[in-house]
Amino acid sequence: MRTIRNYLLMALAVTTLSFVTVNAQGQIVSDAAIEKKVGKEIRMLPYYGLFDHITYRVEGGTVTLLGKTASLGTRKSAERVVKRIPGVIEVVNNIEDLPPSPYDSGIRRQVVREFENSAGVLPYISGINPQVRIIVENGRISLEGNVPNKGVSNLMYLLANRVPGTFKVTNNLLVSERS
Repeated sequence: MRTIRNYLLMALAVTTLSFVTVNAQGQIVSDAAIEKKVGKEIRMLPYYGLFDHITYRVEGGTVTLLGKTASLGTRKSAERVVKRIPGVIEVVNNIEDLPPSPYDSGIRRQVVREFENSAGVLPYISGINPQVRIIVENGRISLEGNVPNKGVSNLMYLLANRVPGTFKVTNNLLVSERS
């Protein structure tokens, strides 16, 4: 009698645990929660730096990655970490790897030097996760990110235009209250 009771209790415990697992896996995660987690994971990539810019869209569990990276391996790393986020069904990776170019690398160094020598601009390109990203492709500079006011945005645009060998500068900096 005692063994039958133990078997019944064991069967009840196993059944209960299996229902809990099914419910946890079937949980629906909102797009807003996925979006927040995607942003955090991208910022935490080891080689995601000043010369990389990745944006994303989340629609119904499908994450679309967009942008350009100069750091080799960042494109695949971004896709890999986003796939592991709970609630992500599919990842569409439209990130472009910028071709290695000594000419573009020289322009990147000169832009950073211009920003470093200007008062008030350095904090926006410094640190582990800078607020402003510098994308250089075939001699064309694109400034991406957030700045606190239009004055900083215009100053960065003017400084980038001073770099010799630059064909075009595109100012995609967003002015925000909180940057």
